[in-house]
Amino acid sequence: MTDSAEGTAEQLSYEEARDQLVEVVRTLEQGGTTLAESLLLWERGEELARVCQAALEGARARLDKALDESAGR
Repeated sequence: MTDSAEGTAEQLSYEEARDQLVEVVRTLEQGGTTLAESLLLWERGEELARVCQAALEGARARLDKALDESAGR
């Protein structure tokens, strides 16, 4: 699994990062990978999770701002 083949995590949309994260978790749960492969998958999963978290936090901030504006605050 390389960034060039699947894009750097920062370039992915939330949905793309989430889908890749699901695949990473699935692969780790299935086992059968070497320790080195597992570590690379884990690191990729952490990176993808950070992208997803940042996207969700950004969406929450936009929602909060819109709610504040509609409430006249």
